[in-house]
Amino acid sequence: MPPVRYPERPLVGVGALVLRGDRILLIRRAAPPSRGLWSIPGGHVELGESVLETAVRELKEEAGLDGQALGVVNVDEVIKRDDSGRVVYHYVLVTVLVDAPHGEPKPGGDALDASFFELREALHMADIAPSAAGLIRKILEGRIPLANPIPVRKYSPSD
Repeated sequence: MPPVRYPERPLVGVGALVLRGDRILLIRRAAPPSRGLWSIPGGHVELGESVLETAVRELKEEAGLDGQALGVVNVDEVIKRDDSGRVVYHYVLVTVLVDAPHGEPKPGGDALDASFFELREALHMADIAPSAAGLIRKILEGRIPLANPIPVRKYSPSD
């Protein structure tokens, strides 16, 4: 899905962080944003869908893997303004740790390729998306709560 330019409100994107030992799952994006760059699988939350459900769906669509969402491990924001100061785009990016211990990734959806990479190798790839590089840097620096992801409670308030 191409980036939404000049939105009325921030958009929520969810990434599926899949680790196998010291390797991270990355997909090569076929569409903007980050077309042609390696990133974690992810996309927009659909209406009525939880962030955990989004992570599992995007993992299946873009890498062909089934997984179980364990919880949120990171939140970043991307805000770009034009020369007049107007917001061109604003994304809240939620990273969900997903356990997907079986299977080999197969690209699908808007992914051109999907593969596991050693974390330090991935960080230095010339064609890695800045958001993915930042996430990997946080993982290597121990700033991501991999051992204790934040659970997300899904509920519908009573009227």
